[in-house]
Amino acid sequence: MRDADFVQVNGIVFEPGYLRVPDEATVADDVVMELKLGETEVTFVREELDGAEYVGDGAYLLKSGALLRFLTSATIH
Repeated sequence: MRDADFVQVNGIVFEPGYLRVPDEATVADDVVMELKLGETEVTFVREELDGAEYVGDGAYLLKSGALLRFLTSATIH
């Protein structure tokens, strides 16, 4: 999560504006992720990410039914 260059939500790729890995000081309504796509902004709080189920291929299924994937840019040498 911390090193993500992009975050895919239900097949739509967003740029992270803010990412915070939840820790013991993070409470349910703390913002842990702000994503941007043009004029559109999407915000996730810790409660939305708690209980996310890893479903393979780098994807997580949230309780809401959203499919979330953290992406990094590939570098070709």
